[in-house]
Amino acid sequence: MSWVILIASGVLEAVWAAALAASEGFRRKRPALLFAVALVGSIAGLAIAMTELPTGTAYAVWVGVGATLTVVWAMVTQRERASVARVLLLVLLVACVIGLKVVS
Repeated sequence: MSWVILIASGVLEAVWAAALAASEGFRRKRPALLFAVALVGSIAGLAIAMTELPTGTAYAVWVGVGATLTVVWAMVTQRERASVARVLLLVLLVACVIGLKVVS
């Protein structure tokens, strides 16, 4: 169950990162509120997962999931350019996250 919570909190990390950008420096209220809610949920999920998973592994997976989804979202919304190199690097990042799960 800790892995499910960890992955969900990694997804929330991507949500708060996107909401933070959309809040335009906290000038837009709805994205700023979404940022705050997702941030609390993300950190709480990480904390819960870390009660059963090693700290380094949990943190690396949390960051990897959040970073990957944030970049994918930016590419989908065309805020960042997609390229073969970027996609391959994201695949490698996901493979590393899966590798950490396999060896822990």
